Amino acid sequence: MIRAVLFDLDGTLYDRDAVMAAVARDQFAAFEDQLNGIDRDTFVERLLALDDHGYANRGQLYEAAAAALGLRGSIAAELASQFWDCYARACALPDDTSVTLQALRQQGTRLGVVTNGPTAWQSRKLDVLGLSTFFDVVVISESEGLTKPDPRIFARAVERIGIAPGEAMFVGDHPEIDVAGARAAGLIPVWKRMPYWTMPFDDVRVVDRLSEILPLIR
Repeated sequence: MIRAVLFDLDGTLYDRDAVMAAVARDQFAAFEDQLNGIDRDTFVERLLALDDHGYANRGQLYEAAAAALGLRGSIAAELASQFWDCYARACALPDDTSVTLQALRQQGTRLGVVTNGPTAWQSRKLDVLGLSTFFDVVVISESEGLTKPDPRIFARAVERIGIAPGEAMFVGDHPEIDVAGARAAGLIPVWKRMPYWTMPFDDVRVVDRLSEILPLIR
Protein backbone atom coordinates (compact mmCIF):
# COMPACT_ATOMS: atom_id res chain seq x y z
CA MET A 1 0.00 0.00 0.00
CA ILE A 2 1.35 3.42 -0.96
CA ARG A 3 0.99 5.79 1.98
CA ALA A 4 3.20 8.63 0.74
CA VAL A 5 4.30 10.20 -2.53
CA LEU A 6 7.57 12.10 -2.69
CA PHE A 7 8.56 14.33 -5.58
CA ASP A 8 11.61 15.83 -7.15
CA LEU A 9 11.17 19.60 -7.56
CA ASP A 10 12.74 21.00 -10.73
CA GLY A 11 11.37 19.47 -13.91
CA THR A 12 8.87 17.37 -11.99
CA LEU A 13 6.53 19.64 -10.06
CA TYR A 14 6.93 22.38 -12.65
CA ASP A 15 8.43 22.79 -16.11
CA ARG A 16 11.86 24.17 -15.37
CA ASP A 17 12.92 24.30 -19.02
CA ALA A 18 9.91 26.47 -19.87
CA VAL A 19 10.72 28.79 -16.97
CA MET A 20 14.34 29.06 -18.06
CA ALA A 21 13.24 29.88 -21.63
CA ALA A 22 11.03 32.65 -20.26
CA VAL A 23 13.94 33.95 -18.19
CA ALA A 24 16.15 34.03 -21.28
CA ARG A 25 13.52 35.94 -23.27
CA ASP A 26 13.07 38.48 -20.46
CA GLN A 27 16.81 38.96 -20.18
CA PHE A 28 17.17 39.42 -23.91
CA ALA A 29 14.53 42.16 -23.82
CA ALA A 30 16.28 43.88 -20.92
CA PHE A 31 19.79 43.69 -22.41
CA GLU A 32 19.13 43.68 -26.15
CA ASP A 33 21.01 46.93 -26.76
CA GLN A 34 24.12 45.44 -25.12
CA LEU A 35 24.17 42.11 -26.98
CA ASN A 36 26.15 43.16 -30.06
CA GLY A 37 23.30 42.51 -32.49
CA ILE A 38 22.68 38.91 -31.36
CA ASP A 39 19.10 37.92 -32.17
CA ARG A 40 16.70 36.63 -29.53
CA ASP A 41 16.54 33.04 -30.75
CA THR A 42 20.32 32.72 -30.69
CA PHE A 43 20.54 34.18 -27.19
CA VAL A 44 17.76 31.94 -25.82
CA GLU A 45 19.03 28.76 -27.50
CA ARG A 46 22.61 29.28 -26.32
CA LEU A 47 21.56 30.03 -22.74
CA LEU A 48 19.33 26.95 -22.60
CA ALA A 49 22.05 24.73 -24.03
CA LEU A 50 24.58 25.96 -21.48
CA ASP A 51 22.03 25.62 -18.67
CA ASP A 52 21.78 21.87 -19.41
CA HIS A 53 18.29 21.48 -17.94
CA GLY A 54 19.46 22.97 -14.64
CA TYR A 55 22.55 20.82 -14.22
CA ALA A 56 25.06 23.50 -15.17
CA ASN A 57 27.00 25.35 -12.50
CA ARG A 58 24.82 28.36 -11.74
CA GLY A 59 27.77 30.56 -10.82
CA GLN A 60 29.44 29.93 -14.17
CA LEU A 61 26.39 29.91 -16.46
CA TYR A 62 26.44 33.56 -17.47
CA GLU A 63 30.21 33.71 -17.72
CA ALA A 64 30.05 30.81 -20.15
CA ALA A 65 27.21 32.48 -22.07
CA ALA A 66 29.08 35.78 -22.35
CA ALA A 67 32.18 33.99 -23.61
CA ALA A 68 30.23 31.87 -26.09
CA LEU A 69 28.36 34.89 -27.48
CA GLY A 70 31.36 37.21 -27.53
CA LEU A 71 29.90 39.67 -25.00
CA ARG A 72 31.74 41.94 -22.61
CA GLY A 73 32.66 40.09 -19.44
CA SER A 74 30.87 42.45 -17.04
CA ILE A 75 27.48 41.62 -18.55
CA ALA A 76 27.66 38.16 -16.97
CA ALA A 77 27.36 39.61 -13.45
CA GLU A 78 24.50 41.88 -14.55
CA LEU A 79 22.56 38.99 -16.04
CA ALA A 80 23.19 36.84 -12.97
CA SER A 81 21.98 39.56 -10.60
CA GLN A 82 18.71 39.82 -12.54
CA PHE A 83 18.16 36.08 -12.74
CA TRP A 84 16.02 35.46 -9.67
CA ASP A 85 13.58 38.30 -10.38
CA CYS A 86 13.00 36.91 -13.87
CA TYR A 87 12.76 33.35 -12.56
CA ALA A 88 10.21 34.26 -9.90
CA ARG A 89 8.00 36.02 -12.45
CA ALA A 90 8.04 33.01 -14.77
CA CYS A 91 7.76 30.23 -12.17
CA ALA A 92 4.20 28.97 -11.81
CA LEU A 93 2.58 25.75 -10.66
CA PRO A 94 0.99 23.87 -13.59
CA ASP A 95 -2.70 23.06 -13.24
CA ASP A 96 -1.97 19.35 -13.58
CA THR A 97 0.42 19.49 -10.63
CA SER A 98 -2.05 21.40 -8.50
CA VAL A 99 -4.88 18.97 -9.27
CA THR A 100 -2.64 15.98 -8.54
CA LEU A 101 -1.36 17.28 -5.22
CA GLN A 102 -4.83 18.25 -4.06
CA ALA A 103 -6.22 14.82 -5.01
CA LEU A 104 -3.46 13.06 -3.10
CA ARG A 105 -3.97 15.25 -0.08
CA GLN A 106 -7.73 14.67 -0.09
CA GLN A 107 -7.26 10.90 -0.05
CA GLY A 108 -4.93 11.13 2.94
CA THR A 109 -1.63 10.47 1.17
CA ARG A 110 1.42 11.96 2.85
CA LEU A 111 3.46 14.23 0.59
CA GLY A 112 7.07 15.28 0.39
CA VAL A 113 9.86 16.77 -1.71
CA VAL A 114 13.43 15.55 -2.06
CA THR A 115 15.54 17.98 -4.08
CA ASN A 116 19.15 18.79 -4.79
CA GLY A 117 20.37 22.36 -4.53
CA PRO A 118 21.03 25.24 -2.15
CA THR A 119 18.52 25.37 0.69
CA ALA A 120 17.67 29.05 0.28
CA TRP A 121 17.23 28.76 -3.47
CA GLN A 122 15.07 25.64 -3.44
CA SER A 123 12.98 27.02 -0.56
CA ARG A 124 12.35 30.21 -2.54
CA LYS A 125 11.14 28.16 -5.48
CA LEU A 126 8.65 26.32 -3.29
CA ASP A 127 7.47 29.66 -1.92
CA VAL A 128 6.99 31.14 -5.41
CA LEU A 129 5.06 28.02 -6.44
CA GLY A 130 2.80 28.40 -3.40
CA LEU A 131 4.02 25.12 -1.90
CA SER A 132 6.26 26.23 0.96
CA THR A 133 3.88 24.90 3.64
CA PHE A 134 2.10 22.23 1.60
CA PHE A 135 4.32 19.19 2.13
CA ASP A 136 4.72 16.98 5.17
CA VAL A 137 8.46 16.83 4.60
CA VAL A 138 10.93 18.81 2.49
CA VAL A 139 14.45 17.40 2.21
CA ILE A 140 17.05 19.61 0.50
CA SER A 141 20.52 18.35 -0.27
CA GLU A 142 22.49 21.30 1.08
CA SER A 143 20.78 21.05 4.47
CA GLU A 144 21.29 17.29 4.60
CA GLY A 145 24.88 17.13 3.43
CA LEU A 146 23.72 14.45 0.96
CA THR A 147 22.67 14.67 -2.66
CA LYS A 148 20.53 12.47 -4.83
CA PRO A 149 21.07 9.74 -6.00
CA ASP A 150 22.53 8.83 -2.58
CA PRO A 151 19.89 6.43 -1.14
CA ARG A 152 20.34 7.94 2.31
CA ILE A 153 18.63 11.19 1.37
CA PHE A 154 15.52 9.28 0.27
CA ALA A 155 15.68 7.17 3.43
CA ARG A 156 15.72 10.29 5.57
CA ALA A 157 12.59 11.59 3.88
CA VAL A 158 10.52 8.46 4.47
CA GLU A 159 11.85 8.14 8.02
CA ARG A 160 10.67 11.66 8.80
CA ILE A 161 7.24 10.85 7.42
CA GLY A 162 7.21 7.72 9.55
CA ILE A 163 6.69 5.01 6.96
CA ALA A 164 8.66 2.16 5.42
CA PRO A 165 10.44 2.84 2.09
CA GLY A 166 8.23 0.32 0.28
CA GLU A 167 5.17 2.36 1.27
CA ALA A 168 6.45 5.43 -0.59
CA MET A 169 6.39 6.33 -4.26
CA PHE A 170 9.01 8.72 -5.61
CA VAL A 171 8.34 10.67 -8.80
CA GLY A 172 11.19 12.36 -10.61
CA ASP A 173 12.37 13.34 -14.06
CA HIS A 174 16.00 12.19 -14.00
CA PRO A 175 16.59 8.47 -14.64
CA GLU A 176 19.76 8.21 -12.53
CA ILE A 177 19.47 10.97 -9.93
CA ASP A 178 15.79 10.39 -9.16
CA VAL A 179 14.73 6.95 -10.35
CA ALA A 180 17.90 4.98 -9.62
CA GLY A 181 18.39 6.72 -6.27
CA ALA A 182 14.85 6.08 -5.08
CA ARG A 183 14.99 2.51 -6.34
CA ALA A 184 18.21 1.86 -4.39
CA ALA A 185 16.57 3.22 -1.24
CA GLY A 186 13.63 0.82 -1.58
CA LEU A 187 11.02 3.35 -2.68
CA ILE A 188 8.69 2.72 -5.62
CA PRO A 189 10.12 4.87 -8.45
CA VAL A 190 8.09 6.52 -11.18
CA TRP A 191 9.75 8.34 -14.05
CA LYS A 192 8.18 11.57 -15.31
CA ARG A 193 9.39 11.11 -18.84
CA MET A 194 11.74 13.63 -20.43
CA PRO A 195 12.59 13.26 -24.14
CA TYR A 196 16.27 14.09 -23.70
CA TRP A 197 17.02 11.28 -21.20
CA THR A 198 16.84 7.51 -21.52
CA MET A 199 15.45 5.20 -18.86
CA PRO A 200 17.93 2.38 -18.10
CA PHE A 201 15.34 0.19 -16.34
CA ASP A 202 12.56 -1.65 -18.15
CA ASP A 203 10.44 -2.29 -15.06
CA VAL A 204 9.89 1.32 -13.94
CA ARG A 205 6.50 2.93 -14.38
CA VAL A 206 6.52 5.94 -16.68
CA VAL A 207 4.18 8.94 -16.77
CA ASP A 208 4.03 12.02 -18.97
CA ARG A 209 1.84 14.02 -16.59
CA LEU A 210 1.79 13.93 -12.81
CA SER A 211 -1.94 13.19 -12.74
CA GLU A 212 -1.14 9.81 -14.31
CA ILE A 213 0.19 8.62 -10.95
CA LEU A 214 -3.28 8.81 -9.36
CA PRO A 215 -4.55 5.50 -10.82
CA LEU A 216 -1.27 3.84 -9.77
CA ILE A 217 -1.95 4.76 -6.16
CA ARG A 218 -5.62 3.87 -6.12
